[in-house]
Amino acid sequence: METKMPLTADALDILFLNRNKAYGAYALRRTYSKRVTYALLTTILLATTFLLIHWAMNAFAKRNTQCLTSVDVVLDNYQEEKKLIKQELPKPQKKQSAPPEVATIKSTTPLIVIDKLVLDPPPEIDSLNTNMISDANRTGVHTDIDLPPANPHPQDGTQAVATPSAPEDDGKTIFESVQVEAAFPGGKAAWVKFLEKNLNNQLPADNGAPEGKYTVFVSFVVDKHGAISNIAIENDPHYGTAEEAIRVIKKGPLWTPAIQNGRFVNYRVRQAITFVVND
Repeated sequence: METKMPLTADALDILFLNRNKAYGAYALRRTYSKRVTYALLTTILLATTFLLIHWAMNAFAKRNTQCLTSVDVVLDNYQEEKKLIKQELPKPQKKQSAPPEVATIKSTTPLIVIDKLVLDPPPEIDSLNTNMISDANRTGVHTDIDLPPANPHPQDGTQAVATPSAPEDDGKTIFESVQVEAAFPGGKAAWVKFLEKNLNNQLPADNGAPEGKYTVFVSFVVDKHGAISNIAIENDPHYGTAEEAIRVIKKGPLWTPAIQNGRFVNYRVRQAITFVVND
């Protein structure tokens, strides 16, 4: 070793004194600090890149999540404020009582015979003024009293009276207005809760819907047993909203059927379901 070496040599040179420095260990130890620095900088760069990507993905996901924060379910019947038309049935007429029996006198054929051979004498002249001539003698009111018109049904002595009847339900008629509407089990509050729980509120945003409101007008028939059928979309704002409304309505339970004239009937329900996309 040279005499000046201890003054200028570092610990690495002293460690490799009189050793083969070209073997590789010396070079590795000499460049150790640089390699550690490079490794640290590379790690920091990769970590920063990963964090930036993660932040960007979270921001994008957060925007999509905030696109649809609520689902407004409008349960007013889609009939444009149509008022239910009450079917007024004609008031039943009072059954007319049978007209009073009219007093009658039996008509006889005049025969010229002696008095003791007369078996059926003719009526008195005065009685003809107050009794009607008939084929037999009957007691009753006299014709000088104000009698009702002639009876059109002489067999039973009564007059036919037209009795109004309620419209018949053949089981296939679908009513648009009824006295008692069909109802979801538990009422409208339960219907709203059911829709909010089962509707996919992310669907419009997932399908690229911009900010705004998307209202689906849907109608369906609740039959006399409470089953739902004939689901029809009357207005489709797209982005999968119509299909989602049909899916949820089909998933629902039996309804309480509508009532008309004291009977369960088929009734068409019209609803408006609004999806709100907020930016």
